[in-house]
Amino acid sequence: MGDTEDGAEVEIWNYVFGYSKIAVVKCAIELGVADVIENHGSPMPLPELAAALRCEPSRLHRIMRFLVHFHVFKQEPIGQHSVGFSLTPFSRRLIKHGEKTMVPLILLNSSPILLGAWHSLSARVLEGGNISPFEAANGMDMWSYAEANPCHSKLFNDAMASRARLTIPAIIEACRQVFDGVESLVDVGGGNGTALSLIVKAFPGIRGINLDLPHVVATAPTFDRIENVGGDMFMSVPNADALLLMWVLQDWDDEECIKILKKCREAIPEDKGKVIIVEAVVEEDDKEDELETVRLMLDMVMMTHTNKGRQRTLKELSFVLQQSGFSRFNAKSIHTVESVIEAYP
Repeated sequence: MGDTEDGAEVEIWNYVFGYSKIAVVKCAIELGVADVIENHGSPMPLPELAAALRCEPSRLHRIMRFLVHFHVFKQEPIGQHSVGFSLTPFSRRLIKHGEKTMVPLILLNSSPILLGAWHSLSARVLEGGNISPFEAANGMDMWSYAEANPCHSKLFNDAMASRARLTIPAIIEACRQVFDGVESLVDVGGGNGTALSLIVKAFPGIRGINLDLPHVVATAPTFDRIENVGGDMFMSVPNADALLLMWVLQDWDDEECIKILKKCREAIPEDKGKVIIVEAVVEEDDKEDELETVRLMLDMVMMTHTNKGRQRTLKELSFVLQQSGFSRFNAKSIHTVESVIEAYP
């Protein structure tokens, strides 16, 4: 679009005020707009919506006009003389307790703690930029900050749980054979155990171990057939038939990934063990995949929020797997941002 003068004129204004989209969506979440419309069950006129939300009608009208323009909500006729607001597939993801909610992810990534880091991105890119933008903005790396700030830690873990509720069903639908023959499974860096709970529910023969830092598992809920274990994946990983590494390798550089993967290799049987890796795999020449834009944005997120993290290409993942002693692997797309990689000793 920016290849012509007219296109550039529009595109540059989208960048100038690009933050307005996430700010207004966050406002809608905090007001509970999607929840009220969902509970209403039919297109909701502005006066009723304003009364239910206890909002000033003219300001709410401007908020809703903006969100309808960007297809977050839609307007539908009510009778001959009125219109009401209703949900779209987008706004269904704004229902706080909805099956496909992405509310925790939006609230995390629009929080002042994470947004502040983006202002230091250029300093990170310059030579000598030895700390992450997150650390520059907040005085400590993201893991230390989460440990010292329980509210932020909960927000982070809730966000990862909401992402897991979208990704795990996609894995099970696209390649459930990944879990064939698995009787014990460790989720390495499994947060509050949501991902593992979805897996053991779908596969009753699996016993799960949720491994994460002690302060994380200390607040993790209890699930049937899942043991929460506090530990450090750089030091040791519990033994199991298979290990799950979901959104873990993206946080670390190659050397640190190799350390993690070597510990994982030690924890699985030589004959039938495997490590199941769930990561966004960047394919630089894939211009047709609309999700590639998201993967590239995630790579910028890793540069901003972690010290050495990155989204890798399949070739780059192959390198760290080979250096860790894995003999072979296979990769499969699951029609989400992520791919599933099975790595074998």
